[in-house]
Amino acid sequence: MAIEEVRIALFLDYENLAIGARDRLGIQFDLTPISDALAERGRVVVRRAYADWAMFEADRKMLARQHVEMIEIPQKMGSARKNAADIKMAVDAMELAFERDYLTTFVFCTGDSDFTPLVHKLREHDKRVIGFGIKASTSALLPPACDEFLFYESLEGVEPRKGRGAANRGRKPEQAAAAAEEEERPPSQPTDPKALERVIGQTLAGLQRNTDGPILTSALKRAVLRKDPTFTESDFGFRAFGDLLRFLEKRRVVDLVESGSRGDPEVTFPEKDSGEEEAFRMMREVVEEYTDKEGAPALSGLKNKIRRRQPDFSEKSFGYNGFLQFCKAAATLGWVELEWDDDLDDYVVHALEDE
Repeated sequence: MAIEEVRIALFLDYENLAIGARDRLGIQFDLTPISDALAERGRVVVRRAYADWAMFEADRKMLARQHVEMIEIPQKMGSARKNAADIKMAVDAMELAFERDYLTTFVFCTGDSDFTPLVHKLREHDKRVIGFGIKASTSALLPPACDEFLFYESLEGVEPRKGRGAANRGRKPEQAAAAAEEEERPPSQPTDPKALERVIGQTLAGLQRNTDGPILTSALKRAVLRKDPTFTESDFGFRAFGDLLRFLEKRRVVDLVESGSRGDPEVTFPEKDSGEEEAFRMMREVVEEYTDKEGAPALSGLKNKIRRRQPDFSEKSFGYNGFLQFCKAAATLGWVELEWDDDLDDYVVHALEDE
C-alpha cells in the first residue's frame, strides 16, 4: 500500500521573522533552512508570506525564488496596523483548512502568541501544526500548542553571528555572557547525556506499557514531540534522530533492531546489563537490612534508605515515572512484596527470597 503523502501549507509572519533574525541573531532572514526542514516532512503545496513589502524590498527576490506568494498588508497613512497581517493569515489558514481537505499539515513561521487559538482550532480539525520561530522572540505560549516547534537558529544552515551586538542589545552583561558561552559550546557530544537518557528512556518505557507491538524509531520521535514540541536532536549535537539513538545504543540505554520498515528500526531496551535487575536486587537487600533492624520498612521512606547506599539512585533512569511504579514492577517480578497497612496509611515492603 502506498504511504499517504503529507501535504503542507506554509504561512510566514514575515515581519516577525525578518526583524527577529536581524535584531536577535544579527543575520538576514533566509527561507532556505525552513524549506529544507519541511522537505524532510512532506510536500509544501502552499507558500504564503504576509507583510508590508515596502519595508522588505530586498527580501522579495529571495521569496520569489522560493515560489512564495507575497500577500501585501500595507501600513496606510503612517498608522500602525499591527494585527492586520495576523488576522489575514488566520482567515486564510482556516479557509484552506475547510476548502482543501488534502492539506494535512499547517506550518506557521512566527513567535507571536496571538496565533495560539488558531493552532488549537486547526488541531481540533485533525490538522498537524508545526511552528518555526526565533527563540528570543517566541512567546512561551506558542510552542506547547503545536505538534512540533523548531527554533530557526537551531536549523541546519543558520549561523548566528558570534559576538553579535544586536542580539545582546538590552541584555544584562551576565545574560550576554551566558548566551555567548552557549554559542561556543561544541556540538560533538550531548550537552547533558543524562537528561537525554531520561527523556528517551521514560518515553520508550511509556510506549511499551501502553502500546502493543514493536516501537519504531518514528513512533518514538512522535511521542517525544508530544511531550515536548520544542525537542530537537540538534540541541544535543546530532544531525538526525537516528544518530541520537545510535549514541544511546553505544551507552547501552537502548537497542536498535531492524524492522520491516526500511530506515525505521525498532527501539527496545537492552535485555542484559540494563542495570534494572541490579537496582531491584539492591532494593531487596536494603529492605532485608532494615527489616532485621527495625521491621519491614514503609514505602514512603524506602527511597531515602536506598540513597544512603547509592546516592545517585533514581527510578527515572530505568524509565519509571515514580518510585511507587518502580516498586510495583519489582513486586511483579518477585523481588519484593507490597502490603497495605491501614494504620500507617502506606505500603509496607517485604523482601522475597530467590526461588
